[in-house]
Amino acid sequence: MLQSGTKLNISTTVLNLLANCPTLSMDYPIPTNTEEILALQNKSVNEEVIATAIAGVVQMARHQGQSLEELTASILQDDLVLDPERRRWLSEMIVQAWDILPCSQDQEV
Repeated sequence: MLQSGTKLNISTTVLNLLANCPTLSMDYPIPTNTEEILALQNKSVNEEVIATAIAGVVQMARHQGQSLEELTASILQDDLVLDPERRRWLSEMIVQAWDILPCSQDQEV
């Protein structure tokens, strides 16, 4: 299990990557579909892969017309992959990414 100091460092790094991803030359392009997100499973897990996956999930949810509340509710649903603490952490990262990442032109209201 991640210790709180480790989570804070990862959270800070992921949020910094997300804040800079429109201008940052990341090794992984932001996924635009489910297949591209699933392909990230074949990569070594690091902060950039996590940030890329989160950015892809946020952008795909926006493109599909999901609200932030709908997206976080789906992440917080009980599943067999993540324990409750990790789902809450991921949900927090999604909320912050939602605020950081710009909407594309066709998604702005």
